[in-house]
Amino acid sequence: MHPPLNRPHPECQNQIDNLQQCHATKKFWNLSACNIVKRQLDDCFKKEKENLLKSMNKDMMFKRQQEEDSFADAVGHKETFEEYLARDQDYQKACQDNQDGSKDKNYQTKSMGGRLS
Repeated sequence: MHPPLNRPHPECQNQIDNLQQCHATKKFWNLSACNIVKRQLDDCFKKEKENLLKSMNKDMMFKRQQEEDSFADAVGHKETFEEYLARDQDYQKACQDNQDGSKDKNYQTKSMGGRLS
């Protein structure tokens, strides 16, 4: 399948004309008669789509940063989540306890009904 051919496709107009001419001149029962022309048209549409996506996504990182800044201003957050965690004392204490591992082992031993293997 290809996109509608009645829309303007300036990069692929030659291939569209070739396909329409092929369909007009070939018998409808010969299904493979226009495959080469159709493949050329598909390749052209693929290149057209790649060029369109490149132009749309050209400044994507800049646009995304602007959106994140706007969101932070709207919500009132001026710091990242990592910065928040770095200054959160409860989180730092939990990380320290987790590194020691003593509380987790005791919990696992009691919950498993015996010793750890």
